[in-house]
Amino acid sequence: MFEKTAAVFLYAVSPVHMGAGQAVDVIDNPIQRERHTQHPCFAGSGIKGAVRHSYESLGGSKQDIDLLLGPDSSSSTLHAGALSFGDAQLLTLPVRSLKGGYVYATCPQALARAQRLLALTGSTPAWPAATVQDGHCLIANPALLGGEKGDKLHLEAFEYTAKASEDLAKTAADIARRALPEGDAYQFFRDKLATDLVLLSDTDFGYFAKNAMLVEPHVRINHGTGTADVGGLFYTENLPPESLLIAPLMASKTRSGKQEQPLQAEEVLAKIHPLLHGKLLQMGGDATTGRGLVVATVATQEG
Repeated sequence: MFEKTAAVFLYAVSPVHMGAGQAVDVIDNPIQRERHTQHPCFAGSGIKGAVRHSYESLGGSKQDIDLLLGPDSSSSTLHAGALSFGDAQLLTLPVRSLKGGYVYATCPQALARAQRLLALTGSTPAWPAATVQDGHCLIANPALLGGEKGDKLHLEAFEYTAKASEDLAKTAADIARRALPEGDAYQFFRDKLATDLVLLSDTDFGYFAKNAMLVEPHVRINHGTGTADVGGLFYTENLPPESLLIAPLMASKTRSGKQEQPLQAEEVLAKIHPLLHGKLLQMGGDATTGRGLVVATVATQEG
């Protein structure tokens, strides 16, 4: 069905609330999470909706929207779109560090899943497999270390025994090259990702993926009194800025059912690439309060 594939890196510029509905818990409005890992994720339907909503402002032709993304459900000429956006999975997460402000944390599981996804493009990255025990970590930048012996990394309230890894440094440099747009605006973040990547165990990373989100209190205002409503306090969870996710993007030939010559999968991918690559998208809720700003980078077989 889908003949061409690419991977899309999504880098959060602001907090992002891809909501999972309301919950009976401390957090009233949680974000979407994978069932098996509990890592934050973006549903493919939400990514596709964000692209569709911004298609013309990104430089796309109105005539191409239905052809590539499928017509609205109320249309009299229903047909499948030629593009498929898969769910975005977490690759790196910003975690507060005693030195360097914050680091980009990841884990073997997240790296392996991203490597598998990139293999769909025909460009499998040479990221050496690595394992790390709970309470330990691998680092690319020894300047992050402290402690009496200079072998401790402090993240939030936790201390990890760290070891420098040349392989991780090479992996970090490759991720930074692939995942962030070129240009001065992102130079600092490319450099930091290339130097301050930290590999935690799957268990330790899972703790931060669950508990290191941005949780904001909100108050519902009574329009009659101008004061807070009784019981109007609620909490909203957001993925923090500087988070990095990766999603599959697949293309087929167009199939509108009309007599004109269909676009081939290569042409479909060529149309969407310039509309996404290096562009700022708005995803999820709370758009009017600056949430959901994400920059996309498309990785094809050529890199």
